[in-house]
Amino acid sequence: MRKVFRWLGILVGGLVGLVVLALVGLSLAGGARINRKYDVKVESVPIPTDAESIAAGKHWVQAVCVGCHRADLSGGPIFEAPFAYVDTANLTSGKGGVGATFSDEDWVRAIRHGVTPDGRSVIIMPAQFFWNFNDQDLGEIIAYLKSLPPVDHETRQPWMNFFGKALLAAGQFGKAVLPAEVVPQGSRPSEFPSPGVTPEYGQYLVNVSGCHDCHGPDLSGGKNADPNAMTAPNLTPGGELAAWEQADFVQVIRTGVTPSGHPLDPAEMPWKDFQNYSDDELSAIWMYLHSLPKLPTTVP
Repeated sequence: MRKVFRWLGILVGGLVGLVVLALVGLSLAGGARINRKYDVKVESVPIPTDAESIAAGKHWVQAVCVGCHRADLSGGPIFEAPFAYVDTANLTSGKGGVGATFSDEDWVRAIRHGVTPDGRSVIIMPAQFFWNFNDQDLGEIIAYLKSLPPVDHETRQPWMNFFGKALLAAGQFGKAVLPAEVVPQGSRPSEFPSPGVTPEYGQYLVNVSGCHDCHGPDLSGGKNADPNAMTAPNLTPGGELAAWEQADFVQVIRTGVTPSGHPLDPAEMPWKDFQNYSDDELSAIWMYLHSLPKLPTTVP
């Protein structure tokens, strides 16, 4: 019997050792991904200074940035766990804000390529969607960010411990937690649609707004990397939207309530941010969604 227990002890010890070695390997791999340097070619984007362009930039920022960076764009916690935390950056020029040090090139590098001035990937910020912004819109966004009043707020640098880095390497945070890994670096769309109530411009708005992050690559349903996130609905004509009219869709974004009376959780669906889109922009999004093929709902 003693021999049996001794061999069981050796077996259990060996298994524990293998698990520890696997965790160490994963943690080292996760740390290497966080510290990887990216040498990206930063495009020269004209940054306007006129009031009309700055107002246009404010329009974009209110629709796609304030949900994470706060109403005053001073940043704050977006993910907190015992093994990791991430704060969004203070975008102003106040104490602790990147606006005090960012050059125009730094803004383009971070927003379009997901890369910090020191060459590492930003964390969580959806640069893979902002990559779709054309030069004019991106320039207007940067112009507005440079015009922000300073807000003193020192945010924390992203942090992950041994276990958090292991989870990162194991894919538990999703593919886009380090957006520089998934941005198609070195390429740009060859054409951009003109603003208008058209399916083409609606697709542009869907792409820059990050709808695919929750609703899936073909918008037939999905969920983001947060384990607690709800399953997002099918936005193609194969889902509930098939029974909606264009006016229904606009009203849902304006009120946060579907035609069936279901309230949208703003923590899951940022309809309060998308309220900043005009009726024409929301109508363009509707036209694009309505032009998609009828797909069965994808359940993650």
